[in-house]
Amino acid sequence: MLKLFFLFLSLFLFLSVSLYAGEKVEIFSSNMTSEGNIVKAIGGVTVVYKNYFITADRAVYDRNSSELELFDNIRVNQDKSYKVLGKYAKLNIAQKEKFFKPFYMSDKESRVWISANKGTSTEKLLDINEGMLSGCNPIDPMWKIEFSSSDYNSDSKWMNLYNARLYIDDVPIFYMPYFGFSLDTKRKSGLLIPSMGYSTNEGAFYEQPIYIAVDNWWDLELKPQIRTQRGQGIYQTFRFADSATSIGEITTGYFKESGEYYKDNNLQNDSHYGFNFKYDNNDFLNQWLGTNFEGQSGIYADVSRMNDVDYINLSSNDTSNNTTATQVLSRINIFYNTDEHYVGTYFKYYQDLTQVSNDDTIQKLPTIQYHYYLNTFLEDHLLYNLDIQSNNLTRNINKTALQTDINVPVTLQTSLFDEYINISYRANLYMQYSSFGSSEQNLTFNNEYNDGYILRNFHTLAASTQLTRGYKDFSHVISLGVSYNKAGTQSSNGYYSDNEKFCDNTQNKDDARCEFYDISDIEEEAQVDFIQYIYNDDATEILYHRLAQKISYGDTGNRYGELENELNYRVTDYLTFYNNLFYNYEETNFSKVFNQVSLNKFGVNLAFSHLYKDTFIPTTTEVPQFTSYLTSTLSYTYDNHYSFSALYNYDAISKTAKTQEIGFMYKKRCWDFGIRYSESRRPILTNDVKSFVDERYIYFTILLKPLMNSNGSSNIPIQLPNTN
Repeated sequence: MLKLFFLFLSLFLFLSVSLYAGEKVEIFSSNMTSEGNIVKAIGGVTVVYKNYFITADRAVYDRNSSELELFDNIRVNQDKSYKVLGKYAKLNIAQKEKFFKPFYMSDKESRVWISANKGTSTEKLLDINEGMLSGCNPIDPMWKIEFSSSDYNSDSKWMNLYNARLYIDDVPIFYMPYFGFSLDTKRKSGLLIPSMGYSTNEGAFYEQPIYIAVDNWWDLELKPQIRTQRGQGIYQTFRFADSATSIGEITTGYFKESGEYYKDNNLQNDSHYGFNFKYDNNDFLNQWLGTNFEGQSGIYADVSRMNDVDYINLSSNDTSNNTTATQVLSRINIFYNTDEHYVGTYFKYYQDLTQVSNDDTIQKLPTIQYHYYLNTFLEDHLLYNLDIQSNNLTRNINKTALQTDINVPVTLQTSLFDEYINISYRANLYMQYSSFGSSEQNLTFNNEYNDGYILRNFHTLAASTQLTRGYKDFSHVISLGVSYNKAGTQSSNGYYSDNEKFCDNTQNKDDARCEFYDISDIEEEAQVDFIQYIYNDDATEILYHRLAQKISYGDTGNRYGELENELNYRVTDYLTFYNNLFYNYEETNFSKVFNQVSLNKFGVNLAFSHLYKDTFIPTTTEVPQFTSYLTSTLSYTYDNHYSFSALYNYDAISKTAKTQEIGFMYKKRCWDFGIRYSESRRPILTNDVKSFVDERYIYFTILLKPLMNSNGSSNIPIQLPNTN
């Protein structure tokens, strides 16, 4: 942080050491006189040491005391960084002591300056009395920090301010008995900028992060917090880099509710706790086993566990930045990959935070996969690959299963008429085998869960062509493809033959008997795909359009599958339109329509989208028939200083505004100020049917540059009373 800040401090320390050690120091002046042990220099005095230059109007050097005094307009220049030190400075070369009065310094890169009445320095320490610091214009600064005393350590490059007072436009805002910060980019242990806020339900909020960095390969951040009317807790994150190709972090947290808040809000739990572990290693086999495999190995882990959703809600004071999804997925992926082979194992654990127990949730622990990459034969006319995947589907109660899938597609392809038409035939060989277990006896479905397999093949014929034509200002590309699928032979027994007719009925897909039945019928059908592109003369895509239609030849009542239309149209350089829709012939209605408009011009960044879905199945307690959701974001940058933002998410089915937000930001070189109003619906876990709470917040953003960074700590939230 502010690496070049206070370069003059380093200059004084280096200068005294160099002179004392006999290193070369040159003094130049237009007029120099010597009387005994006193050397005087008047007019254009310049002191040169390495890449440092000190200038002053006058200088006096005493050979006996080794004291060098500089007078008036004292300046230093080092690597194009210009500093003004003051009117008087006194350096004792032998005793390595310095004194300067008054003092003023500015850093060219960060534009931070500090002014003080006087200062004294030894070899490593500098003391400054009665000064101020700011990053704004020295003439009437918008913000400043005044202090009664300060000290700086050149080894640790750490600055301490005592009795610090923060002023905004000469109005005292905040008093800090102590304020310390680092003057370089190296990590340092210490206190980070606190987060504060106020809520009508939770009272005052205060969080004081504590940062610990002892070694280069790890650090620890502790974040104790208190909510005066709700409770207190602590979150901590341990980050590490155990090798050049791996990083990780472990986050844990605990929050204890006060008795009154817990009872008044009818919460399910009086304490909230959890953890998250993340790890990414791109070469773990060679690192851990000392091998030299040519292939790539990797581990990716993102594991979370918590007792309820409030563990996420309480992790920060800015609820708009918290992702409060009620479904949490933990996963670990391990793989080894070469040009021909891929081997992987995956662990997936699902947690529904709206449920008290997840004992009946099916988990994939683990999945093992082997994949043989696409290979060719007969001069690239024959293509084949192999994929084997085994899933251990387990849970604490009810039935479990070990399910293995084998896929072997074999494709024969060629081109006709000078490559104008491509044709292919693919034989798809597929097998699934399931063996069942149970963590709890369930006599009701004993006869429905017999071990078994399904083995089948199906055929695909395909033909396609692509034509390109260039015009004066654009190019047009058309692609047309037709494919035909037909089922081949099929053999099954056990679970698959017992439940085939029942589970093939879409109305039974959510029945417990079909939990492990993920087999779809191979219908005799054709699919027609039409794709076209338009590119301008700069090879920028102007239009993408795709039509897809399935035609069934089986014994089904609906011959035509849903018609899909996808369109992405770049109307201008700053305006785009996207559409994706599905039309159901049987219902004579759209099953899905998604539209999005994006505008980025004249300082305006607008994104407007709407999603409509119809399942054509009557609404149940878990799955609604209709979905109609509106999402919109808007930001407007008036100039370099003023910007505005808005966000609106609306559920048209429940007639509920999920998120509403409007904000304003004013930015200057040395400070930012913003205000943002937000309404949102946050999920919680209670003993009632209602599992959410509506919240209204006002967020104030105060950013003092460059001492503060733009993050959550610069936001001060104030919660407004709920209207419901």
